[in-house]
Amino acid sequence: MDRIVFAELSAWKADTRRKPLILQGARQVGKTWLLKEFGRREYDRTIYLSLDESPVARSIFDQDLDVQRIVADIATLDGHGPIDVHNTLIIFDEVQEAPRALTSLKYFNENAPQYHVASAGSLLGVASHSGTSFPVGQVNFIQVHPLTFVEFLDGIGQPGMATLLRDGDPARFAPFHDSLVTHLRSFLFVGGMPEAVTQFAANRDFAAARAVHRELLAAYDQDFSKHAPPAEVPRLRALFESAPQQLARENKRFVYRQAQHGAGASRMELAMQWLKDAGLVHQIHRVQVPRIPLTAYADQAFKLYLLDVGLVGAAVGLEARTLLEGSAAFTEYKGALTEQLVLQELIATGLNPFYWTNGSNDAEVDFVVEQHGEIVPIEAKAEVNVQAKSLRVYRDAYKPSKSLRLSLRPYRDEGWLTNLPLYAASLVPSA
Repeated sequence: MDRIVFAELSAWKADTRRKPLILQGARQVGKTWLLKEFGRREYDRTIYLSLDESPVARSIFDQDLDVQRIVADIATLDGHGPIDVHNTLIIFDEVQEAPRALTSLKYFNENAPQYHVASAGSLLGVASHSGTSFPVGQVNFIQVHPLTFVEFLDGIGQPGMATLLRDGDPARFAPFHDSLVTHLRSFLFVGGMPEAVTQFAANRDFAAARAVHRELLAAYDQDFSKHAPPAEVPRLRALFESAPQQLARENKRFVYRQAQHGAGASRMELAMQWLKDAGLVHQIHRVQVPRIPLTAYADQAFKLYLLDVGLVGAAVGLEARTLLEGSAAFTEYKGALTEQLVLQELIATGLNPFYWTNGSNDAEVDFVVEQHGEIVPIEAKAEVNVQAKSLRVYRDAYKPSKSLRLSLRPYRDEGWLTNLPLYAASLVPSA
């Protein structure tokens, strides 16, 4: 599986100002596999410490935080002699299980920056250790997301299709449009969680992928009980369970009191922050005045998405048949899956989406993003027969130089509006 993040990892290795690395991302998005595979590809030797499974590895950090002693103990545990600082990757996995290992990254940066140290783990778990000294300013971060559609194509044995989209020439899409739409329907069900993709790829088994989704949802629920303060657990569950339900409404704005009776922002604020820190949800705020920087014009209204489209479908019990038969695949669930798909593709490209409504709330653009010093409006449509009423309202009011519609239609440049196929959402930054 070829992941986009490998390019970022290679850049981290080559950076002369490199600091210890923390891979961020939700449980089971592939952080451990990425670090091991990166070590295999880029280094002569990889030393892997599983801090949740190995008490001996954890005990290395129970003494002082002298880096040279820690390195010597790691080499002893590994059993393959002294560590070559230029050709060895040291991995601290599940770093939340050894808070002093997390703290040690500060001392690696200050006293031994020549070592290549990378870590992965749940920041939700890190937050639960109130006495942990987080190495602010002493580490580099790389965010890991679920697989994009392009990565999904690679994962299911369609490298040619993946290369076609990576090359980014819409003029070449036409002969392959129907095949790409078929694969996109599968992606809407399977999503981008690596284990779900692996299970699906083996035998094109949708049921096996759904079983993985259910296991992941159960694991996230267990994480709430394990890591969160007891008072927050019911709120975490209420928010996480309500997100896909509220996306099904015509007005997708998230309302706290619909997640938990009588709840307001002040009561749910901490639980929401925990979910965001854990990488489990994306909170997308509204702007009514689309000016740069968008963050300065965002208000308190927001929509709430989960991290992965496959998990959204599993959470609401959508069946494979519903998604795979005919055009109904993209109209069921009122376009929520389409918005979820586009949202996670935009985030994976590094964009920071918001959404727009006018003052009377009778026009809404699904996403607006900052791009090359401009605000670009983007609509996500679940059908072939589409209209762009809200985009026209937006265009008349703000005269953007570029507007995008993502739909099942083939690529088409209409002058004021570019229609980009949904399967090419990753091309938004260059469209």
